Amino acid sequence: MSDPRLSDADFDIALITAAFRLAGEEGWRNLNVAKAARAAGLSVAEARGRFPARTAILLRFGRLADQAALLDAPDEGPVRDRLFDLLMRRFDVLQTHRAGVKALLRILPTEPFTALLLASATRRSMRWMLQGAGIDATGPRGALQVRGLLAVWLWGVRAWERDESDDLSGTMAAVDTALQRVEQAASWLDGRRAKPPPVASGAGEIDPSDPPPIDDPPLPESEA
Repeated sequence: MSDPRLSDADFDIALITAAFRLAGEEGWRNLNVAKAARAAGLSVAEARGRFPARTAILLRFGRLADQAALLDAPDEGPVRDRLFDLLMRRFDVLQTHRAGVKALLRILPTEPFTALLLASATRRSMRWMLQGAGIDATGPRGALQVRGLLAVWLWGVRAWERDESDDLSGTMAAVDTALQRVEQAASWLDGRRAKPPPVASGAGEIDPSDPPPIDDPPLPESEA
C-alpha cells in the first residue's frame, strides 16, 4: 500500500525511479507498470490510473526531465550557452537513471512503436528547450530550429551512452561542439537556410568534433 501522503508528483517519481531501476536490472521488455509499482511500494490500482501503459512511464519521465531543465532556466547570455545549459540539465536527469535508460535505448531498434513515440515526445521536448532559451520556435522557422536541436540532442545521447566520466565531460564536449557546428551549418537559431556540410567519412562513430549535418526543414508541425 502506498503512502497516502504522497503527492501525485512524488508518486510518479517513485514509480519512474523503480521502473528504470528494474529496467536496468532485468531489461526494458521485462518491465510493466504493476511490477514497478510493487517494487516502489505503491498502490497498483493508483498506478493503473496514472500510468495506463508502460509507454506512459516514458512520456512522464520526459516531462519531468523537461521540468528539471526549465526550472530557473537561464535568461541571460548567448542563446547557444542557454541551450547548452538546458540540454545538460536533461542529461543530468538521464544520468540519475543511467542503467535503465541505456536498457531502453538498446531495445528501441526492435520496438518501432516505442521508438516513434519517444521520437515524437523528444521533438516536443526540444521545442520546449528552445522556447525556454527564449527562441520562439514556431512556424516553418521553428520546425527547422526544432530539427536542429533534435540533431544536437541525439548526437549528445550517443556520446552519453559511452561517457563513463563522473562529470559527463565527454557528453558536454559533444553537445557543445554539435551546437557550434549546427549553428554554423544552418544558421538555425535565426532561421536562415544554408547548405548543409558534407558528411565526413566514419560519421557512424562518435566524434564530438564532427557532428552530423542538418537536413532541409520539414513542413511546419501542427503542435506547439
